[in-house]
Amino acid sequence: SPSPCPPPLTPLLAVSRRYRGLTLVLTFFCYTSYHLSRKPISIVKSQLHPNCSALGPNPRNDSNSSTWCCWAPFDGDNYKELFGALDNAFLVAYAIGMFISGIFGERLPLRYYLSGGMVLSGLFTALFGLGYFWNIHVLWYFIIVQVCNGLVQTTGWPAVVACVGNWFGKGKRGLIMGIWNSHTSVGNILGSLIAGAWVSSTWGLSFIVPGIIIALTGIICFLFLVEYPEDVGCSPPLHHTASDEEDPGGVTSNSEKDPEVGISNEGPLSITSQSSTDRSDSPKEPAEEPEAISFLGALRIPGVVEFSLCLLFAKLVSYTFLYWLPLYIVNVAHFSAKEAGDLSTLFDVGGILGGIFAGLISDYTGGRATTCCVMLVIAAPLLFLYNHVGQNGIGTSIAMLIVCGALVNGPYALITTAVSADLGTHESLKGNAKALSTVTAIIDGTGSVGAALGPLLAGLISPTGWNNVFYMLIAADVLACLLLTRVVVKEVRGWCGFMARKRGYVRT
Repeated sequence: SPSPCPPPLTPLLAVSRRYRGLTLVLTFFCYTSYHLSRKPISIVKSQLHPNCSALGPNPRNDSNSSTWCCWAPFDGDNYKELFGALDNAFLVAYAIGMFISGIFGERLPLRYYLSGGMVLSGLFTALFGLGYFWNIHVLWYFIIVQVCNGLVQTTGWPAVVACVGNWFGKGKRGLIMGIWNSHTSVGNILGSLIAGAWVSSTWGLSFIVPGIIIALTGIICFLFLVEYPEDVGCSPPLHHTASDEEDPGGVTSNSEKDPEVGISNEGPLSITSQSSTDRSDSPKEPAEEPEAISFLGALRIPGVVEFSLCLLFAKLVSYTFLYWLPLYIVNVAHFSAKEAGDLSTLFDVGGILGGIFAGLISDYTGGRATTCCVMLVIAAPLLFLYNHVGQNGIGTSIAMLIVCGALVNGPYALITTAVSADLGTHESLKGNAKALSTVTAIIDGTGSVGAALGPLLAGLISPTGWNNVFYMLIAADVLACLLLTRVVVKEVRGWCGFMARKRGYVRT
């Protein structure tokens, strides 16, 4: 009879678990610090062009200006356009740099690449704040700092996804990465709190302190991050199995085994198990270092183009909410600016829940694309409902913000994490691990184009009415879903083939 107690952990398995946990924690805090350093600009905008009349009489007796308290060059009537220029300088540079970043990430040690990018991000974040102490009032200084910061911040996402993908196999990757992806919201919250502590007194510190935090986190990452399990004598995880080649949908899996020793669990739809001959504990001759994949080679991996274009429209919707939701709530529901800001955080809360739910369901079914498509299909009518009835009461508004946040950000989170890791370790690569960073950069870089376009389009369309903005978001949502049609059909065929084989086994 089976023993009621689980077998004790072997020393190698215990070491592997510790390093896996360390990798998750380190990369979580790394990307938390990235978002922490991006948030101050949205907080400080209100201080660069505040309502001077609310601050009392003008202390400058020689001036009758109503913008005496504003920070030049943001003291003119075109301050909104200048703020938009700052946002777009970062987002466009980030989108362009992301396509290049992954190529460097495959050819440089990830630990050096990630740590160096974090230190440089800290430098450029601090330089923006030093404009306060150096009394700089030249727009191009802030634009150049934003462009440089956008470029160096592209080192973060491909590197952290590659590190996590190197340690975790396909089996539980969706759930693990869904939980891990909450670093985005944690960073936004911490960035808001830290920047808010100095925004009213010395706004320069709202940038300098986050800059110091990300630089110090980068140093810690350099000292402790382990890129590959092989570097510490641990077995790498299984990124795909023989059943992946037999099953076009990728829904079949291994039998229930411990993923820490290199065997992944794909969920309940299991008909095959990994042969013991597929891995050996005997020492092997050191293999030749594989060459990093090229940009075009990464595009040829099945699914990369479809998921990249899908993320473009999914991220367009997500970032439009990120930049415009508080203003929408103020204008339509007539809440105060503070209440609107507080309510808008519920969209991020829904995003955390949606990312975890999407990862869990996609692990269980093996259908990443189908999970994304179903959530996007449900999101479209709910976005329409939120625009028409979402402001009828505080309870309705809270519920719909959380649900819409989950359905909009769930596919976005799944594609940028588990899907990117899956495609970067695709079976067509024949075990070459030098593709994770490039694939992740291509997918997120394409999505970042949507992140830059969404707020820009919302700004152009919003004067014609908020209804038109939501029609634009619904159209983008539908397009994101349609772009996954081919991959969804492939997964459905895989499920049908699996069920047919299963019925055949039962009859015999």
